[in-house]
Amino acid sequence: MIDKDYKVGLIHATMNSVQPILTVFKSYEPQVTVMNFMDESLIFELNKTATITLDMKRRLLNLIEKAVKSDVDGVLLTCSSFTPVVEEISHLFDVPILSADMSMLEKAVDIGTQIGIIATVEAAGPTTETLLKKISSERRKLISIKTVVIPEAFQALQNGRDTEHDELIYKEVKELSKDCDIILFAQFSMARAVETISNTGIPILTSPQISVKAIIDEITKRRIIS
Repeated sequence: MIDKDYKVGLIHATMNSVQPILTVFKSYEPQVTVMNFMDESLIFELNKTATITLDMKRRLLNLIEKAVKSDVDGVLLTCSSFTPVVEEISHLFDVPILSADMSMLEKAVDIGTQIGIIATVEAAGPTTETLLKKISSERRKLISIKTVVIPEAFQALQNGRDTEHDELIYKEVKELSKDCDIILFAQFSMARAVETISNTGIPILTSPQISVKAIIDEITKRRIIS
């Protein structure tokens, strides 16, 4: 049995993503050392541009380089809006580089056909929808998707109005649950809202727990092979 004395680098674009992922690591993989690398300006710029610019990609690449040079065994990007960048740059490094939400999206396609997406960052909704369509196409599975973006919930969380953030998300969950058989929260920062939601009758997937398992599994697999 491999001793999981791993070191994982976390790449953040907002402080709101930090606590959810740290809580999951502490609960499920407490022996893993976590290192945090942050550039909050990325999410503010993305909210303005609604697109990932070359400059943003370079800044993300710089953060990942810092993590790798700190001798981490793997890197996890905690902001789902930047998931498309992972495929472009992961081949540049010898350690696994995973996105925040890919494992969650694969699970959603496996178990759902009518999928609801809730995001609080403008770019995260379309990004998540595009990735879901790509996964379902690769697996030749027909799905329908309904996406809702609540930017005012992100602003509420940024300004410390946690209850308002959760209530706005809960309102959309109730609406989507009428037509969907599964709901995804597109961002780590939204995971906290699950604690206030009950009796939806359908699964609600969030990415922190799933992505922690994914990065640890990938590191373990590579260590066994080597």
